[in-house]
Amino acid sequence: MSDSKVLNICFHGVGEPQREMEPGEDVYWVTADRFEAILDEVSSWPVPVRLSFDDGNASDVEIGLPGLVERGLTAEFFLLAGRLDTPGSIDSAGVAKLRAAGMPVGSHGMAHRSWRGLTAAETVAEFDTARTVLAEAAGAPVDTAACPLGRYDRRVITELRRRGYTRVYTSDRRPARADSWLQPRYSVRHHDTPESLRAEVLAPAPLPARARALAVGAVKRWR
Repeated sequence: MSDSKVLNICFHGVGEPQREMEPGEDVYWVTADRFEAILDEVSSWPVPVRLSFDDGNASDVEIGLPGLVERGLTAEFFLLAGRLDTPGSIDSAGVAKLRAAGMPVGSHGMAHRSWRGLTAAETVAEFDTARTVLAEAAGAPVDTAACPLGRYDRRVITELRRRGYTRVYTSDRRPARADSWLQPRYSVRHHDTPESLRAEVLAPAPLPARARALAVGAVKRWR
């Protein structure tokens, strides 16, 4: 396995929400100006960066996509199948715009719930039905996923591998190896600035912090 490092940066909502937010979701919404400033910042970093968006908010197409295209950047959009064509979320025309601009589409599941502890029927809905719905909307296969709420365990990983997902993204705040199947990400929060994000992501973390992050990831994978 390659040791080359990649930094995964994830956005959620940009600008003003157009739907009722879930408890705590406001932590991950940023202003349009802050979003564009962070885009400029991460595109200047001396290491590879992968960008992604979770939740399938309407702002992904209205603000996120133009910002990416203007800078010649690409991001992967992890959509919620259960929110397609609902107020405040991406509609079918928006999915087509993403694909026409060369943006990949992945699955964030059906109902934005934790994938830990799912029943058999819920597992099918989150991992199979959602994938089919999104593939039909995108007009292309969907073979990547992002874990809702950052929650996963050994069973989740096993089920996703068994279904042939080629890459799965988490919310573990640490660098990733470029070719790893499981990809930790840094989610952008409302209080992040270009300067604070650079300091957190690019500066080498102290050894105890790195060890703690690795230990947390190991616990999630094996519990």
